[in-house]
Amino acid sequence: MGQFINRFATPLITGFFVVSAVSGVALFFHWVPGAFHAMHVWLSMVLLLPFLLHIWKNWRPLLAYAKRGTLVVPLLACLAVAVPFAVSGLSGGGRGGNPAFRTVALMTQARISEVAPVLKTTPDALLAALKQRGYQARSADETLDAIAAASGKPASEVLLAVIPAH
Repeated sequence: MGQFINRFATPLITGFFVVSAVSGVALFFHWVPGAFHAMHVWLSMVLLLPFLLHIWKNWRPLLAYAKRGTLVVPLLACLAVAVPFAVSGLSGGGRGGNPAFRTVALMTQARISEVAPVLKTTPDALLAALKQRGYQARSADETLDAIAAASGKPASEVLLAVIPAH
């Protein structure tokens, strides 16, 4: 095991860091997020194993850094830079979150008469489509939330039922 660690820990950490860095930059600039998101999340988790092997391999030098105090300042600086992001994300103060989820909430809270033009149809056609699919829709003044509740279905399901397929 010792020879494996000595031989592969640093090259593996380097390789997975490059993957994490490239996918992170792609995500930052919104370049094909569907191609990079899972890669970034999962392979960054895989990066932890070579990192731990690297720490194990270099334990004595790491302790020397700690004893000299040269490890504490960089770790505290990293923590100080990371905390505002975590606080902002936890407080909900930013624009974070998937806009599609917010859009679904807005659409399901709207009346059929308001949703129909967005879906490039008429309120009567939308009402008929909902009834045809078995939803308890009575008037164009009802919200999709109300129709979903009356039909015993999630509101997102009702919305998806009326969104035209491409």
